[in-house]
Amino acid sequence: MSTTSPSYSFNYTPYHKPNQLICGYGQTAIITGWTVKESVAKYLISKEYAVIGNLYSPTRGISPLIRNLLANPHVISLIILQATKEDRNAGGCQCLLDFLNKGFRAGVDHIGKHVWIVNSNILGYIDIEIPSDILESLRRSIVYKEAESIVEAVNYMKELNQKKKKKPWSKPLIFPFTETNSKVRPGTKYCHRIEGNTVAETWVKILHRIKTTGRIRPTEYGKWQELINIVAVVKDEPLSFYFPEPNYLPIKREFINDYISQILDDSPQREGIKYTYGQRLRSWFKKDQIEQIISLLISDINSSRAVMSLWDVNDHDNNDSPPCLNHIWIRTIDNELSLTATFRSNDMFSAWPSNAMGLRALQVHIITEIQDRSNYKLQIGPLITISQSAHIYNDCWEYADKIVDAEYKKICKEKQYADPSGSYLIFIQDNQISVEHITPGSGEIVNYYFGKSAKKIQNKIAEDCPGLGVKHAMYLGAELQKAEICLTSKLYHYQQDKPLTTKS
Repeated sequence: MSTTSPSYSFNYTPYHKPNQLICGYGQTAIITGWTVKESVAKYLISKEYAVIGNLYSPTRGISPLIRNLLANPHVISLIILQATKEDRNAGGCQCLLDFLNKGFRAGVDHIGKHVWIVNSNILGYIDIEIPSDILESLRRSIVYKEAESIVEAVNYMKELNQKKKKKPWSKPLIFPFTETNSKVRPGTKYCHRIEGNTVAETWVKILHRIKTTGRIRPTEYGKWQELINIVAVVKDEPLSFYFPEPNYLPIKREFINDYISQILDDSPQREGIKYTYGQRLRSWFKKDQIEQIISLLISDINSSRAVMSLWDVNDHDNNDSPPCLNHIWIRTIDNELSLTATFRSNDMFSAWPSNAMGLRALQVHIITEIQDRSNYKLQIGPLITISQSAHIYNDCWEYADKIVDAEYKKICKEKQYADPSGSYLIFIQDNQISVEHITPGSGEIVNYYFGKSAKKIQNKIAEDCPGLGVKHAMYLGAELQKAEICLTSKLYHYQQDKPLTTKS
């Protein structure tokens, strides 16, 4: 009497981030880390795998991955591919392995939210809504293999497909997911200028602006809150980089040290690796653009042609993930070297701080090389990023709100009197309000304003100096109104920056 093994038919149905996955009909999920998932899928047929997808972040990626596995319990095996330097740097795959090997514990994340924390040297979170016994059952039920190359991952898949199909280890399990809503206030859609001394300070201001007035839009990756064309100016980031204590940035110093090489250094083209920014700058177009810029500025320090491009016209047709960083421009003015970078699309919560620090490292490299090879003595100027689509993904809204609540008020309380538009001296003379507009630094008087009406003087200053800082403008309005009260009432002495005092 012969027996036959039961035949099961499976269909993988993702409940989270479906547009970012390649779905099939098998029982093995392939986690490709930072390797392009299509580079693995092309060697397989859909009946061989259940799903193929990336895992970039241990704090943002592991929880939705686990939710999808619980919703598709016919998946009984995982292949976890760690083939790139980016995998080792980000740590997502290693953290997933640690979850399977070492488990998890109750704790709170960096914004005080209760979560499960993976028992790992790499920080990884799992939503607390998933019961611990269910997570333990998942760990017991799924087998896994590690792979260090695409070839190894494909070979493992072929081996697993030689085995008999098994029944699902559970019924599909779906748990509630609390999504943070975002309240949007009125504000301009386009062209925002945000300035800060450090990357950390500027980042908090960026989060505040997007979370306050950004438009909520659907995308292929879910929802995001977005503003168009944010110009961020970082004025004084230290050469060794500033990390707040405690560190509220989404990156650590160790990560940045590795990330910088992805911008400064070339790398060979490898299957499954999209590119690095360094590769685009050093060799993609058969030219070392960084070296070109250094040589150009040594020969003509005032050149306006110091341009580097990362966009390849073939990206329109041949790349499902073209570079977000498209254009870099270096300029020296008054012996100060600035760097301006343009991003077509910019994840302002998770990516912008590392982007900015990496670009700052490039800026420092260029100025150092120019000075080492020439007689120029340059100062490092501002770092400027232009983020054409500046957005925060909805799974980061709660984190962004917490950081803004904790840090933005502190930044606003810091007294900053320097306004590049200059300062204003206000006094009463010859029975009218007098105002002198003074340049920053040199103290040269460049304009005078006279009159009896605070409103008329305010309007004239606004016409002449549209770039005046918001706080400075509000301060001037209050001071001018105070001066008008003294002028018309004849009861008070006027002194700028001091309370009104009655005449004796």
